[in-house]
Amino acid sequence: MPYGKTIELFLVNGTADSIITAELSNWNGKAIKIPRIEVQSCTRDDITQAGVYFLFCKEDDDSDSVYIGESENVKERLVQHLRDYQADKEKYYWTTAVIFTGRDLNKTLIRYLENRLVETAKSCKRYKILTKNTYSNTVMKESDRAVMEEFIDDIKVVINALGYKVLEPLLQHSPSNPSDDEELLYISTGAAKATGKTTTEGFVVLQGAVVNEKLNAKSVNTGIVKLREKWTEEEKLKDLVTTEDLLFSSSSAAADFVLGYSVSGPKTWKDKNGRSLKEIEAEKNE
Repeated sequence: MPYGKTIELFLVNGTADSIITAELSNWNGKAIKIPRIEVQSCTRDDITQAGVYFLFCKEDDDSDSVYIGESENVKERLVQHLRDYQADKEKYYWTTAVIFTGRDLNKTLIRYLENRLVETAKSCKRYKILTKNTYSNTVMKESDRAVMEEFIDDIKVVINALGYKVLEPLLQHSPSNPSDDEELLYISTGAAKATGKTTTEGFVVLQGAVVNEKLNAKSVNTGIVKLREKWTEEEKLKDLVTTEDLLFSSSSAAADFVLGYSVSGPKTWKDKNGRSLKEIEAEKNE
């Protein structure tokens, strides 16, 4: 059973567009969100400590990317990133940094954190990961490793609360929760076969869905046509099969993508008992 958590957000300069600190109750860590343009002039002691950091970027195609790093003095490292960009040594342009510091963090611990955070972000597949190399074989005591894993769990909570889902998978797969399978929905029409699920963000089509080869560009929204093209190019759709979980704004958009023509998602997606999503939602609202 999940328990509630209290997060304290502090707008350092009285505005959400400037520096924000975030702390969980009973946590020895701290998050500092800082805009790129304020890094060099910032005189806060907490950003000069050892920690890990996320540099958030927007690509030219409006997709999200992130660089995850570590440093014994985070501010010095961020300033070096700025210098490297000015010297054309770095090609990506980040707009916001989110820093995590903590009591007693040292070089060994932050290297472990960086590697685990990069692994997690890659597995979630929400952001393009710009970090090239990490220390994957950090030697640590078992007790230190356990403490850092708990620290990572808290980082996930805080960074999500700050608006970045970089460490959160599209679907929380929990083998211990029998209700997960009960909430799955299906499409099986002709060659098209897909499994999906409604989430707080929209509708997710699970990896392994088979989509119809034909796409009626006059019937579906132009956004669906572009998604087919984009995800084929990125190999998220390969040989008409999805290679990872895909998020859509609605069940209808998901159904259109799978079938290749316009349909009503609430009427088309059905559970294992044949009930449509529309019927399921109507029962919940009674």
